[in-house]
Amino acid sequence: MNEARQNSKNPRPTAHDEAAWTVLETEATRVLIGSVTVMRLWSLHPSGLDRVGLVALWREGLLAQKVLLGQTNGYRFHPQLNRFRASKNPVAAISTYLWAVVDEAIARGYNFDASKIAMRKRAVSIPVTQGQMEFEREHLSRKLRVRDRARFRTLSTTRLLPHPMLRVVAGGIEPWEIV
Repeated sequence: MNEARQNSKNPRPTAHDEAAWTVLETEATRVLIGSVTVMRLWSLHPSGLDRVGLVALWREGLLAQKVLLGQTNGYRFHPQLNRFRASKNPVAAISTYLWAVVDEAIARGYNFDASKIAMRKRAVSIPVTQGQMEFEREHLSRKLRVRDRARFRTLSTTRLLPHPMLRVVAGGIEPWEIV
């Protein structure tokens, strides 16, 4: 990033500052597709994520919660939100999802502000296909191969665990996945 950009009040690079944009998006575990940033709400257990992935999941989960609460216009039509919208209570579903992220953060000694979660934990169970789980393992493996070799090795040799609120069912990649 150029020096003038670093010293400005808004350090986020513009779309014209392509090299810096790529670095920023990689550190936030987001992919830039044209002018659309893709949200990733992992179906995998948060314990499989590295530090960067867990922090990004927390931020993106909070964004998803804002969308489901009607507090933002961005990402309203994001396909990954469909599985939460399909539940009886979408806000309870995303809140339960976020509680598992907080639990993992606490286990690692991180301090995520749980007061940002809209509701208490609920008994929510959402299906996820085995094909989706395998797709996400491959996707995460590509990220970890570069960012965290030890976690990459662990991911490739351990049993695939879903997020605690998800139950694995037979099937291919979910229709909401962007491939």
